[in-house]
Amino acid sequence: MRHILAIIACLFVASVRAQDYPARPIRLIVPIGPGGGTDILGRHMAQKMSERMRASLVVENRPGAGSIIGTDYVAKSPPDGYTLLVGGIFNMVMNKALVKELPYEPTRDFTPLGYISAYPFALVARADLPPDLAGFVQYAKERPGKLTYGSAGLGTLQHVWGTILVSMLGLDMVHVPFKAAPAVHQEMLAGRIDLMMDNLSAVKHHVRAGRLKAYAVSSAARSPQLEGVPTLKESGVDFEGESWFALFAPAATPAPIVSQLRSVVAEVLRDPDFAARVDKDGGRVLAVAPADQVKFLQSEVDRWSGLVTRYGVRVD
Repeated sequence: MRHILAIIACLFVASVRAQDYPARPIRLIVPIGPGGGTDILGRHMAQKMSERMRASLVVENRPGAGSIIGTDYVAKSPPDGYTLLVGGIFNMVMNKALVKELPYEPTRDFTPLGYISAYPFALVARADLPPDLAGFVQYAKERPGKLTYGSAGLGTLQHVWGTILVSMLGLDMVHVPFKAAPAVHQEMLAGRIDLMMDNLSAVKHHVRAGRLKAYAVSSAARSPQLEGVPTLKESGVDFEGESWFALFAPAATPAPIVSQLRSVVAEVLRDPDFAARVDKDGGRVLAVAPADQVKFLQSEVDRWSGLVTRYGVRVD
């Protein structure tokens, strides 16, 4: 009887707290350093959500260990709705696929509050290389081990997707990791790196100016940001993917709080100003129904973990 009464009391307290929520500022943890795309998106979401809630959302950067430190911090925070996470394919999917002893379990330790946006990657090459992907594949096969593809470091999407794609194409190329994507771009412009998979928004200006050549985009549909550039699937490569972002709360966050936060996120996604900003950056609003949000995350973990294993992508 005492046990039952204790459970009822806990449920009552949780209900009262949920009714009062939010009673103080909410921290939005960005597990990446300030200034990058993840940080900018997080700050824009915090602003838009604050406009719709009784309390402000305050962005707090907690970078380190490839986003593991900040992500794990939220996983182990009290599930009271006052510590949220900007997550995405980088820390929820790729870390799970690549890191053997990950301190958090994405599908167990987090509750999705809403997916935000998704961005295609573009396969780009030096401007003086063959004009299309088929021509590049032939060119590369005639020069095994002599061409290079760059990335922003081991474990990044540029590395993982680049390695998978090079393997799918049957090419023998050398991976060259850098500390940041702009450094790769500069080396490509100087003719010292041959190929790269990178966020479309980061390379579109070089492509439009003729400084780099775009062979394909990674999304299911062509991007209006790069007119005339086919998808990888249209080019005969069975590859499709987008870099997506979402908001998460620690698992066991009370259902009324989760429901309230999901409603606010959904309102932001319907905001024309927010959608226009995502579109300007080359992406699309990624609206996933609440009933499908956990399923979406699990499917992404399963798909990319399988491909990482199949093509032997390593970070050590």
